[in-house]
Amino acid sequence: MTHAHPPLVLASASPRRRDLLAQIHITPDAIEPAERDETPLRDELPRAYALRLAREKAETVRQRHPGAIILAADTVVACGRRILPKAETESDARSCLELLSGRAHRVLTGVVVIDRTGHARHRLSVSRVSFARLHTDQIAHYLQNGEWRGKAGGYAIQGYAASFVRQMAGSYSGVVGLPLFETAALLRAADYPV
Repeated sequence: MTHAHPPLVLASASPRRRDLLAQIHITPDAIEPAERDETPLRDELPRAYALRLAREKAETVRQRHPGAIILAADTVVACGRRILPKAETESDARSCLELLSGRAHRVLTGVVVIDRTGHARHRLSVSRVSFARLHTDQIAHYLQNGEWRGKAGGYAIQGYAASFVRQMAGSYSGVVGLPLFETAALLRAADYPV
């Protein structure tokens, strides 16, 4: 297969990231998730954590695709200095939603693009999201629909949880999982047509 540009490999299995790329008319040539240990390092702050994971994912996938452009991202929900988990259980999701209820939090998405020469560039999108105070029945209803599964902070802003958001400042696409302004800029810098 010949390309007018180097192939683009998305280092993520997230259907949301694929959908966001499609919004700006980009279809990756390959999708290859990088399985990484996502445990924060001791005393690691949310900014450093989001960028470290995005960089590690990009480097892991680059080893299998030399000469390709690699795009990787990682999204973190933070309440102060605390990094909230990707909810794997209903209990995780409930704890996150109870913590976020009635308060503001940050959603940080680190994006890394490695160009065909191996040069890595990164950007960090930081958005501020304020939740309304959630009643226990609202949380219970949300937990029943399963939308929280595998989501940072236990919610997906593009779904039913949008009804919890009182205010948002920053990048909506960044909160979903891939800030398109920053991603497009990084891809252009790597000579990928956007």
